[in-house]
Amino acid sequence: MNLYVIRHGQSEADLLNVLEGRADYELTEEGKNQAQLMAAWVAENFYITKVFASPLKRTAQTAQYLSQQTGISVQFEDDLMEWQNGLLAGLSREEAKIKYPAPPVKYPHTAMYGCESMINFRARAENILSKIINENQSEDSIAIVTHGGMINMLFRSFLQLPSNDTVFLSTGDTGIHKWNIENNNRRIVFANSLVHLNCIR
Repeated sequence: MNLYVIRHGQSEADLLNVLEGRADYELTEEGKNQAQLMAAWVAENFYITKVFASPLKRTAQTAQYLSQQTGISVQFEDDLMEWQNGLLAGLSREEAKIKYPAPPVKYPHTAMYGCESMINFRARAENILSKIINENQSEDSIAIVTHGGMINMLFRSFLQLPSNDTVFLSTGDTGIHKWNIENNNRRIVFANSLVHLNCIR
């Protein structure tokens, strides 16, 4: 099984410089261009059998471009949504620091201001990754269109890292990661490929 884990394109929140999370912003024109380039590249270079995506606007729009290029309908999964950042969603970082200061010590189970704890975030990633891997065929090539934070949790889950692990995986706008499972062996084939953004628009 091949998994192509893809981040959404640039969103309006990026230009506004606000905390996004569950704030449901759409793609910018640049983000749409990025998504179109990604979709064309994936369709041309990889064999995709299924497309899963977060239902938030920026990911749904990105996934729809991929659907158009591959002819495969998108299956939306709530568990692929970004970290639930509660009252922080849509606030500038400066405003968030003033209104909702971080606690002196933050534990994995800590959930404040309507936010999701890191334990629950990781559990959600474990749940959807298990569902995708176990409810599909070993010969499938599956695209997963989601968010930067969720990609990190999926990455830790895929590599079966401890729940309190602090390894981070960088992902640019429409960055593509390829993971492979064969005979119960899990491999990172490549990470954060942005080669499609060098294509002529």
